[in-house]
Amino acid sequence: MPMTELNVVVLLFGGLTLTLSLISGLLKERLYVVTDPLVATLFGVVIGPVGLGMVVLPAGWERLVVVEQTARVTVALAVTSIALRLPDSYVRRRARSLAVLLVPGMTAMWLLSGLSAYLAVGVAVPTAMLIGAVVTPTDPVIANTIVTGRLAEENIPSRVRRLISGESGANDGLAAPFVHLGILTVLYPPSAALAEWVPSTFVQELAIPIAVGVAVGASAGIVERWTSEREITDETSVLTVTVALTFAVLGAVTVLGGGGILGVFVAALAYSRFADPSDEAHEQQVTEVFNRLFSFPVFVLFGMEIPWARWTALGWRGPALVVAVLLARRLPMVLALGPAIHPLDTLRSRLFAGWFGPVGIAALYYATLAARETGVEIVWVAGSLVVAGSLLAHGVTATPLTLLYGRHDADAQ
Repeated sequence: MPMTELNVVVLLFGGLTLTLSLISGLLKERLYVVTDPLVATLFGVVIGPVGLGMVVLPAGWERLVVVEQTARVTVALAVTSIALRLPDSYVRRRARSLAVLLVPGMTAMWLLSGLSAYLAVGVAVPTAMLIGAVVTPTDPVIANTIVTGRLAEENIPSRVRRLISGESGANDGLAAPFVHLGILTVLYPPSAALAEWVPSTFVQELAIPIAVGVAVGASAGIVERWTSEREITDETSVLTVTVALTFAVLGAVTVLGGGGILGVFVAALAYSRFADPSDEAHEQQVTEVFNRLFSFPVFVLFGMEIPWARWTALGWRGPALVVAVLLARRLPMVLALGPAIHPLDTLRSRLFAGWFGPVGIAALYYATLAARETGVEIVWVAGSLVVAGSLLAHGVTATPLTLLYGRHDADAQ
């Protein structure tokens, strides 16, 4: 990239981050129509090839690989911020509710999303189920923008906010087995796909990430507590430690052939459990930096790389896919399983949690990964279209529905 264009990139990203950091509250609470990820995506459209053409990725780059790897790192950082913000005992106390959402709940979302893709886009069943797997996980970055901040704290009960956060943190990594199965069924006959999927899922997507995450996260937390209690630490920033922990675990698990996103989430939970409880890692500092500084680039990249022509080629099938996924993927599942999910003890809370399961960066990561592994471009086209639809739908409804929830829920704090 020429030095002049690099300086333009630095200027644009710095200006966007500075502007949104200053006026984010105004956008949410007064205009009611946007969230930061939506603004960043629109910014990418404006400065990208179809807009002003101020920033264009060099032709020789593997363009989707850039989006894929940026999304992978961003998701890892996002699930770290969620794990650090949850109370130490939260996963243990809410294990049953989280298990309901993450096992039968994710399976239902995968099947419903796959059915939506099959009916709306008209692709083969294996491809439809792969698209369904790609859009299954709840996005941690967009979810964070909905359940954090003064507006959310004043209107949404903490039990609902924490459940949405906890689920979005865990299911990004746990979506990998569904995507892996989808890739295998596209490439191989069903029997061969299953024969490879079962052992590889247990070892690569579950055992390795959990083992590495627990070992590294707990060790880092124990060392941090030990040095803090003896006052021999150099007061290294909590942000520095947790970002380094994220990168170390993501790289280690990936090198070992495991699912890095799940490993990072487990590591952050383990670190939070053993680290000095006086640290403020659970609060605003880490979340603020992760949500803005680290998440904006991937949304801007997405806005630059939107496949407009391929979306248009889908015709009516494109909007039908978006509507079907947004309405059928999550809401029916939460309403059906709601009685078994303790924090969702009212119809209002089930409707809120059922609607706010946004599709975002995690889906971008899995869509680009699946398209690269299978060579089936429609996976990227359909996945990116659902992400854009979710950004718009959840971006314009976040503030009004949050205020509506608080107005009618006496328990909201």
